[in-house]
Amino acid sequence: DVQLQASGGGLVQAGGSLRLSCAAFGFTFEDYAIGWFRQAPGKEREGISCIKNSDGSTYYADSVKGRFTVSRDSAKKTVYLQMNSLKPEDAAVYYCATNLMTARCNVVDGTYSLGSGMNYWGLGTLVTVSS
Repeated sequence: DVQLQASGGGLVQAGGSLRLSCAAFGFTFEDYAIGWFRQAPGKEREGISCIKNSDGSTYYADSVKGRFTVSRDSAKKTVYLQMNSLKPEDAAVYYCATNLMTARCNVVDGTYSLGSGMNYWGLGTLVTVSS
């Protein structure tokens, strides 16, 4: 079965760091991209980062560029999101997801989304940032 398992959320002070992990199961890791999304209460879900596992190319939303870094460990079939300089507005539930109909990160007009296809989502992990 295809599964994505996100972990690593928690409570951190503003200016601090957290590293999220997304472990992938049930598909050929190197053949697809895995993305990170977040959703804060009362706000729409936002695609913030993506990594194309075949070549390591990445995408970042402007809201996290320069502070967050996405990476992968193919041996562990895991994608990481290193989050530095966290701000209160980064507080959200963070999800990892993949579309098994495409190998690339679906970026349209500068915005990342999974697009249509065979989409799989992990359960979210909560990030709380205190000011």
